[in-house]
Amino acid sequence: MTKRKVAVAVSGGVDSAAAALLLKEAAYEVIGIHMRLWDSPRFNYQAHRAENICRILDIPCHQVDLQEEFESCVVGYFCREYQQGRTPNPCVACNQHIKFGLLLDKALSLGADYLATGHYARVEHSRDGHRLLKAVDTGRDQSYFLYTLTQEKLGRVLFPLGGHSKDEVKQMAKQARLPTATRSSQDICFISQKNYGAFLSQRFSTLPGDIVDTRGKKLGRHRGIAFYTIGQRHGLGLASGKPLYVIRIEPESNRIMLDHEEELYSQKLIARKLSWISGKAPREPITARAKIRYKSKEAEASLFFRNDSVDVHFAQPQKAVTPGQAVVFYNADEVLGGGIIDSDAIGA
Repeated sequence: MTKRKVAVAVSGGVDSAAAALLLKEAAYEVIGIHMRLWDSPRFNYQAHRAENICRILDIPCHQVDLQEEFESCVVGYFCREYQQGRTPNPCVACNQHIKFGLLLDKALSLGADYLATGHYARVEHSRDGHRLLKAVDTGRDQSYFLYTLTQEKLGRVLFPLGGHSKDEVKQMAKQARLPTATRSSQDICFISQKNYGAFLSQRFSTLPGDIVDTRGKKLGRHRGIAFYTIGQRHGLGLASGKPLYVIRIEPESNRIMLDHEEELYSQKLIARKLSWISGKAPREPITARAKIRYKSKEAEASLFFRNDSVDVHFAQPQKAVTPGQAVVFYNADEVLGGGIIDSDAIGA
């Protein structure tokens, strides 16, 4: 019987290296595929590490240049969102358009049956379709970033690490003499040391504007709305007193509105640009667990559906609901779907 062929997205880190190792041990025909996304010393070093990992594992290594597409679909999107007063999650966009879009297409064109990555998540297959599930190691679970996967794509992807803990992954990589260094999953890969302000200021010009309270009283001046996000407390340049937080960003008037912490809480939001793992939006209201950002805790919520949006009503108010971030819906360990939090649809 012919071996099943899988292309592993080898990034140069420990997780993708371990994913390739596990699949090779499971008797797949494994090839490595590395994305060149950005021209920088850091990305060039990762390409070198990816090639080294493939040599150690004795598998072919294919380099795929996706810099132009990454600039358009991820970096450009990231900048446009900040310019409009929203706070995007570029990893969601990268997974949707680059890794499980263009890279998956490239893997299939190389004759692979599957594309595998080092994500901590699981896929369950049945006659009724494919389900996306959280990883066994819930502290490392990355299913939040994968809610845009379709049924067709889930049938073509593998997540070998979904049943393993991070400690197990590091140990198996060490035993195989694979590089074990890794970077934080919270880093944005194309920005050094989270220096968003410097990066954005190189991409577009920003105009200073007023910082106001909820009554419209001027409190100070801001550097440009792109440098601020909902819930921000520090770096506002105001005199000390009772702490104030960014509660609203108004790109039309180029204003930032501040208030006290209690005003950061919202009990509802509207999400748009929806994706559902099953391929079909629920027809009737449902109760689910919702995450309003990657590191937030899930919160019980009721979902009410419209043609192109969903109203999310939380059982308990949520802090710093942020336009541009993804909200992802779960039923226990299963990802139902998600969408992007709308700028003008957050309230008490």
